[in-house]
Amino acid sequence: MKTQLELARDDLVSEEMRTVSNFEHIELEVIRTNVANGTVVIIGGSRHGSKPVGVGEGLTSKVNASIGTSTDIIDVGLEIKKAKAAEEGGADTLMELSVGGDLDMIRREIIAATSLPVGTVPLYQAFREATDRYGDPNKLTEELLFDVIERQCADGVAFMAIHCGINLYATERLKSQGYRFGGLVSKGGATMVGWMLANNSENPLYEKFDRVVEILKRYDTVLSLGNGLRAGAIADSLDRAQIQELIINCELAETARDMGCQVMVEGPGHVPLDEIETSIILEKKMSGGAPYYMLGPLVTDVGAGYDHITAAIGIASSSRYGADLLCYITPSEHLALPNVEDVIVGVKAAKVAAHAGDIVKLRGKIDKRDLDMSLARRDLDWEKQYSLALYGQDAREIRDSRSPKIDNHCTMCGNFCALEKANQYFL
Repeated sequence: MKTQLELARDDLVSEEMRTVSNFEHIELEVIRTNVANGTVVIIGGSRHGSKPVGVGEGLTSKVNASIGTSTDIIDVGLEIKKAKAAEEGGADTLMELSVGGDLDMIRREIIAATSLPVGTVPLYQAFREATDRYGDPNKLTEELLFDVIERQCADGVAFMAIHCGINLYATERLKSQGYRFGGLVSKGGATMVGWMLANNSENPLYEKFDRVVEILKRYDTVLSLGNGLRAGAIADSLDRAQIQELIINCELAETARDMGCQVMVEGPGHVPLDEIETSIILEKKMSGGAPYYMLGPLVTDVGAGYDHITAAIGIASSSRYGADLLCYITPSEHLALPNVEDVIVGVKAAKVAAHAGDIVKLRGKIDKRDLDMSLARRDLDWEKQYSLALYGQDAREIRDSRSPKIDNHCTMCGNFCALEKANQYFL
């Protein structure tokens, strides 16, 4: 069974490529060429039972929603509701990040409940199982680690964030720079660093990278090179440890492509606005244009309770400068496990922000919708406005909840409607 990358390199066109071509309104040969050179990946499709999603060069920015249990809250029904809410809200992909409960069962239930391509972080389950079996995550064995990766691929996981770029050399960078203001915020990254230091051994995901790639290739699961040393504070952005991991991940991306595996590179994290473009330029140049999956980014550290807004600012900027897949952030980030409402708010904020960035990134390709909305507003055509809005039903409900006295007005201006007055003279 060939991967989408291998098919494209053989000048073959798959149904998944056709689906992406039709959705993006881009010529099929352009899609095939970009998949072949690794600047576009296709996540999901018939092999995973989900709709295929194109991520990468020339395509609209995609939004990922993350869900999953914690050790404090284990409610499979709640996670299924969150998965469905994310899909209904417009998420393009879903990451199932559970660490509490029966992880195999939860993952399979989530995959069955949604048509979105589902991703995972296999280190979470590997360290959980090592803790359950041996009482210590640092007793994780290589065979258990690779067994978990294979098990998750076999279940239909469409993409995997795997922390291959953390090695002993990168860990030394943390020590030499005096650690960090924000510490280590990646669960997989922090636990793998602990494993390496406790065992005085190299990360097996780095040391035996070929084995990682061979497993994912068998299932055409897209490899997302995890950002385990991402900055958890804007003061840590672009520090030596983060850049060292990025360099390694970009090198590994090249190796994965050469082996025929679809691959993305992950990025930070907490990033001040003026460093977002730099982060994207570095990843694109060093990886040969591999799709960039940005986690957030969050552009300030003090937005607790409103970090969906903090991230939306970062997502708009990241999309503008060429990031390809953006991971949403919910209002409960840094505070609690998200509930259904948090997921809905997080997805919608991220989708609006990604669209704002795409207007610049894909100049001339998608901004007709915004122009048509402007004309509908000018003409006070409310039904057309609802049809063009990203979330038209929400817009309708807001206006209807404060019904105007005159049908074509809104209660913001009432009888003093600027458009109505000016239209008398110009239309």
